[in-house]
Amino acid sequence: MGLAFGFGTKIKLFGYYLVKMKNSMLYYKTYKHSSSNEWVVFIHGAGGSSSIWHKQIREFGQEYNLLLIDLRGHGKSASSIRNIWKEEYTFPAVTKDIIEVLDHLQLPPAHVMGVSLGTVLARQLAEMEPQRVKSLILAGAITRLTFTSQILVTLGNTFKSVVPYMWLYSLFAWIIMPRRHHAESRNLFINEAKRLCQKEFIRWFKLTKDINPLLKFFKEKDLSIPTLYVMGEEDIMFLEQVKKIVKEHKLSILNIVKACGHVVNVEQPEIFNRLALQFIKNQQIPLIGFSE
Repeated sequence: MGLAFGFGTKIKLFGYYLVKMKNSMLYYKTYKHSSSNEWVVFIHGAGGSSSIWHKQIREFGQEYNLLLIDLRGHGKSASSIRNIWKEEYTFPAVTKDIIEVLDHLQLPPAHVMGVSLGTVLARQLAEMEPQRVKSLILAGAITRLTFTSQILVTLGNTFKSVVPYMWLYSLFAWIIMPRRHHAESRNLFINEAKRLCQKEFIRWFKLTKDINPLLKFFKEKDLSIPTLYVMGEEDIMFLEQVKKIVKEHKLSILNIVKACGHVVNVEQPEIFNRLALQFIKNQQIPLIGFSE
């Protein structure tokens, strides 16, 4: 039974409440728990949408309040605010979009979860407003661009204005997620990216010029926020760099999931959900890496 109020509709689902809000600058959904005061914020990656978290909603919603956001130009934010931003995109600017939603909802400090490029935004949020972040859960984390990924970025920047963006995006998706059992993640990313227009793809791709200096800064600065990295052992582009950063940041933990690629929460959702939920419940548990 739904009850209309404020800007949205309140619906009871799986024993907790979904409040779907559309009138903020970004499209977002909140799943309200009937008794918990804890919040988990989900941030997707470039070219995706909040639908990337569909295998997390039921389990996490049984214990926590959830906030899922579609980033500017992505998912359902694409149709409502496609042309609203004229300035050049930067990581702080895109993160401010997220902060506006948090302010609007008056969200208390939360556990922030990101996947792929969303992990960079989650870390940027922790950098800009650390008081908002209780912990970080980073899936398929990007902590440094390898030589191979830098070549891909250079090629992409060279041809982004002349080659159809879906060609480039599909190529990158196949390189990052090449194996047969990566197909679900790969296809999900490619299908979601079709909602982007060429102009929006170019705006986001231009962000890549800032990513290595930003990631170098993140590596050098330990925020002392409990952080769980969950990486697939087949994530050939990003795993080795995560191993290095975990050695330097004292409150960081790494779990490596076997037979899994870049998008861990989609390819191995049962393992990912268990690790992330356990981490949120007790951040002092000895999740010593290389498990599963």
